[in-house]
Amino acid sequence: MDELLPALPEDWERCLAVAAHPDDIEYGAASAIARWTAQGKQVTYLLATRGDAGIDAMHPDQAAPLREEEQRAGAREVGVDVVEFLDHRDGVVEYGPDLRRDIVRAIRRHRPEVIVSGAFTVRMTGGITNQADHRAVGLATLDAARDAGNRWIFPELVDEGLPPWGGVRYVCFAGAERPTHGVDVTGEPLQRGIASLAAHAEYTNGLGVAGPEPGPLLTWAPVRAGRRWAWRRRSCSTCTPSPSRVRHPGCEPHKRP
Repeated sequence: MDELLPALPEDWERCLAVAAHPDDIEYGAASAIARWTAQGKQVTYLLATRGDAGIDAMHPDQAAPLREEEQRAGAREVGVDVVEFLDHRDGVVEYGPDLRRDIVRAIRRHRPEVIVSGAFTVRMTGGITNQADHRAVGLATLDAARDAGNRWIFPELVDEGLPPWGGVRYVCFAGAERPTHGVDVTGEPLQRGIASLAAHAEYTNGLGVAGPEPGPLLTWAPVRAGRRWAWRRRSCSTCTPSPSRVRHPGCEPHKRP
């Protein structure tokens, strides 16, 4: 297939990256974020959990602060200073109003034009089976992008001093099974993304298996996508508006209701 998929538009200033666990953003999206922060864009991280159930040999009370610190270190590698945690329970994150409200609160506070999250489908890139928390957080993020602009959904947030924010233009999902857009991360952005993933060394060591090295993994994955779409190095995603405006898969402006 010779035709290039469209590049994600970059005529915006603020992005909110929403993920289930520490290290989720680092598997590809962080390289795109490194490109954006180098352009002067403001990117904020929002994590649904602290990854407390992620290391079998470590009690959650010990794992949570370790993984939080690794996430903050990884974020710094790509120019992100603000990392927030919602403290949902790792491994059993539930899709529903509570999760949506928490994400809406962050959207209204940070007022992003672009939101990045992980794929919410059962299958993700390469046909890999997606993890339950990823699916819950990705779908809640998509719905929260719409909810954030409606004052009658979660009206208690208005009482907290958070008026509706209808300025989200794109909601993008990294690791999508069928990407529609990409970000060129050739060169420095890719290297910074590799450093960001490498910051999760204690978590990777705690898995008890020989995991892939950050450099070869994050170099191989974009090249694999590049062969399919004739790109060099691309961080690939599916972009969509909120459900109220979805007509077909792809990337469209996120419009107010």
